[in-house]
Amino acid sequence: MSVSSRSAVAIHALTMLGRWERSLTSAEIAESLASSPVLVRRILGGLRDAGLVWSAEGRNGGWSLARPAREITLYDAYAAVETGPILSRHPHPPSAECEVGRHMQKLLEVEFQDAEQAMKERLGRTTIAHLVRQVLATEREVAQRVTT
Repeated sequence: MSVSSRSAVAIHALTMLGRWERSLTSAEIAESLASSPVLVRRILGGLRDAGLVWSAEGRNGGWSLARPAREITLYDAYAAVETGPILSRHPHPPSAECEVGRHMQKLLEVEFQDAEQAMKERLGRTTIAHLVRQVLATEREVAQRVTT
């Protein structure tokens, strides 16, 4: 597969911004990711270019959602930071001398396009607001188990 960790980082960052509903610094987001603020800024830059977040500089600066969390899908985040197809294609043309080789690219292309469309549709149904609700519900469950 060609999907990198950029999608997961982007979705995590958007969920952080949706959860706290205030500007967060790249360092705050990176702390949640146990990652580097530099990596987070790179990902946030892609999200900014896609119109999903905006940033402000200065003392009270940071990153914020550019749209309500209920209007941002996981596919929006994916599309903002990933390039190319989801599933890798042949790195070079297979042998035309082989009966499998001469047909495989065409056959796989149909299957891969269908799979990529299914992923796009699935990720397009889940919003950042949905993930925020799931995080909060899970936190409540954990807190209840601890207190009982």
